[in-house]
Amino acid sequence: MYAVVNSGGKQYKVQKGEILRVEKIAGEVGSPVTFERVLMFSDGEHVDIGRPVVKGVSVTGHIVEQGKAKKIIVFKYKRRKRYRRKKGHRQAFTAIKIDDIEAKESKSGEKIQPEDKEKVVAQKAETKKEETDQEEK
Repeated sequence: MYAVVNSGGKQYKVQKGEILRVEKIAGEVGSPVTFERVLMFSDGEHVDIGRPVVKGVSVTGHIVEQGKAKKIIVFKYKRRKRYRRKKGHRQAFTAIKIDDIEAKESKSGEKIQPEDKEKVVAQKAETKKEETDQEEK
């Protein structure tokens, strides 16, 4: 199971248990974080693509680390003009451990529980089979 979330103007593919480094989010280490802007969700068999977001799906996690990335050097130079400027920059980040991807509803509006997913898949397969049988008649 995975999802694509939007945070800080960027898109990230996340799975349960992985650590994600995003643009700085306010909060202390250990505090919970919820991503409501889920752009795509897949449970392994079905893929839901949002327009622009998937309704009923959220990704939860907690902050593991607040820090700064490695320093990058910004060097400006113009030849023959004695112009040189050297600056350094360290981008702030937040490391988040993904705890869970929660699917509250499917596209058809049915409530989905982890143990009921197989039943929902079987029901959808039966309805598709019935529809094709009716079309053939």
